Amino acid sequence: MLHATDALFSHASPTPLLALAPMQDVTDLPFWGLIKDYGGADLYYTEYFRVHATSTLEPWIRDSITKNPTGRPVIAQMIGNDIPALVRTVRQLQTLPIVGIDLNLGCPAPVVYRKCAGGGLLRELDKVDSILGALRDAVSIKFSVKTRVGFDDPATFDKLLPILARHSLDLLTVHGRTVKEMYWAEVRYDFIQHAAGVMPCPVLANGNIHSAAHALEIWRMTGCRGVMLGRGAIRNPWMFQQIRQMLAGENITQPTGRTVLAYISALYEAVTEPGVRDSSQVQKMKKYLNFIGAGVEPGGEFLHRIRRCQSRAEFFEICRRFLEHDRPLPLEPFPELKPILAESACPTA
Repeated sequence: MLHATDALFSHASPTPLLALAPMQDVTDLPFWGLIKDYGGADLYYTEYFRVHATSTLEPWIRDSITKNPTGRPVIAQMIGNDIPALVRTVRQLQTLPIVGIDLNLGCPAPVVYRKCAGGGLLRELDKVDSILGALRDAVSIKFSVKTRVGFDDPATFDKLLPILARHSLDLLTVHGRTVKEMYWAEVRYDFIQHAAGVMPCPVLANGNIHSAAHALEIWRMTGCRGVMLGRGAIRNPWMFQQIRQMLAGENITQPTGRTVLAYISALYEAVTEPGVRDSSQVQKMKKYLNFIGAGVEPGGEFLHRIRRCQSRAEFFEICRRFLEHDRPLPLEPFPELKPILAESACPTA
């Protein structure tokens, strides 16, 4: 019989593994604590630890591990290209209560990839090979990778997969776009399906999964072990629960304007830091509302107003104006807002 943690990383399961994506400065400890109340994920990834020659573990990310409020397993993610520093960091992380360590090979932020870290490493596959070899030797727990299908050419993926396969990964997450495509292009789910078919380890599908029905469609189509939700879970924190309900043939939880308003209020309180000015707190909330707002109304007026507000009072006045109603809100992104979403997308989802 498989240990509960091992079962998460097993190929065989009648239900999909549901993971919360790491999104820098967004999916932090307070957000984890809140999202578990809406059903929560099966597996949580930390924001990435920045690793270089003089790096130390960022205390606020370490807190999400040591103060984990979810009751679910945690994988610690790293980003960097300095092999001795990565090995040193692995040893530090393995003293903490985590089930695995993940290497970020997908971050599309220019400030990251220009330093040949994150998605930038996909331009240097020999370097990726060396890093994975050193880390596989150093990691005594589960070892995983989150990647994109290439830097600027998806043809790279066929060269990347054999490298990943020979380093005995326990799990691979594939975001079906290149680094240069950021969040604009259509997701290549067929590439994820290919990875699931040839990789010896389980594969998670990632990229623009916007509803419970879509998550299950991608899971079944690709043959993946499960799905990793990022922006979709921020916009619709009920999605993990909705996926489970749909699989069980139960009635699907359908949020209304008022329940979304209550979620935003709870989120505001959860991420509020003592002594922080209202204006700074409102600015932080705009990161979340960039995603939530895409499912509120199709014209973009809600997001337009939120992005320009400065005070707590103004923020909630706008939210009440658009959300104080009992009509169902599917919380799927309106097609009209896709260009706006691309401009505001979190660079590390």
